[in-house]
Amino acid sequence: MSTGVDASTAWRILGSVMDPEVPVVSIVELGIVRDVGVDDDDGVRVTITPTYSGCPAMDAIADDIRAGFAREGHRAHVATVLAPAWTTDWMAPEAKARLAAFGIAPPGAAPSTRIDVRGISPLRASSAAIACPRCGATATTLVAQFGSTACKALYRCDACREPFDYFKPH
Repeated sequence: MSTGVDASTAWRILGSVMDPEVPVVSIVELGIVRDVGVDDDDGVRVTITPTYSGCPAMDAIADDIRAGFAREGHRAHVATVLAPAWTTDWMAPEAKARLAAFGIAPPGAAPSTRIDVRGISPLRASSAAIACPRCGATATTLVAQFGSTACKALYRCDACREPFDYFKPH
């Protein structure tokens, strides 16, 4: 197995690795690839940051990265770092568009670093209107703080009555 790979090839391979929970978005577009180091002697070093610290998909993502490089005859080493914490602001605009096309409402801007803890309840409503990715209506209702994954919330559109996930900004 070859260890030498150039940076553009490394980024191309990483761009083909799709997020296992949202298979229409690559891990590069999602913004979880933090660094790529090319080392002629020991292969490629890829640093990733999870969308949240308990993300169960990180092992699958690391395996998919190694497999992607192995398919092209290269070795990859994957490290996971938690700081700085991932933010939805790192998502590429194309990723947000693909989320909407897939039926997941994309995140808006991440909240400020100052958190107001007054009035916190398990089902507190978002102050922003969450548009339905199917019909575009902004009359939507929070059903559950957690949707199909912990990084998403479950909403229902009051217009078309369809449920949908909302990728929570953070």
